[in-house]
Amino acid sequence: MTIEITNESGVEVDETVLLRLTEHNLAQLNVSADADLAILLVDEGAMESLHVQWMDEPGPTDVLSFPMDELRPGTEEAPTPPGLLGDIVLCPQVAETQAQAARHTTLDELILLTTHGLLHLLGYDHAEPDEEREMFGLQRELIAAFGASERRRS
Repeated sequence: MTIEITNESGVEVDETVLLRLTEHNLAQLNVSADADLAILLVDEGAMESLHVQWMDEPGPTDVLSFPMDELRPGTEEAPTPPGLLGDIVLCPQVAETQAQAARHTTLDELILLTTHGLLHLLGYDHAEPDEEREMFGLQRELIAAFGASERRRS
C-alpha cells in the first residue's frame, strides 16, 4: 500500500499519526494492501481554489475527496482489489478553527477529517439521513478503534 502525504500548508502536522490512522482505517475496511492513496495538506488559498473549481462553492473548506477507481470496502474473505483510491485534500487552518469550536485539538480534527475523506473515497456519502447515519456511525467507530490502538502503542 502506498500512502503519500504531502504538506504544502505551512502548518506543522504530525504526518506519522495521519499515516498510522490511514493504514489502520484501510485495514479495518479490508482495502487491498496494493491500493494507493494521496493525502495533500494545503493552505486556505489553495483549498478555496479547489473548493470553487470542484464544488462551485466559495471559501476554503476543511476536506475534499477525489476518488479515482471507485473502490469500495471489502471483507476479510474478499478485500478491495488493488487500485487507486484517490486523493484527500485537507486544510489545517480550517481544521484548527473547527477544532477550537469543538474544543479538541487540531490533530483530533485532522483525524476526523482524514477518516471522513477516506470514507468518501470508498463511496460513502451523507446527502440523505440514512446515508449520514451509516457514514458518521462508521466514522465514529473507526476513530474510536484508532484511538484505542494509539493508546496501546503508548
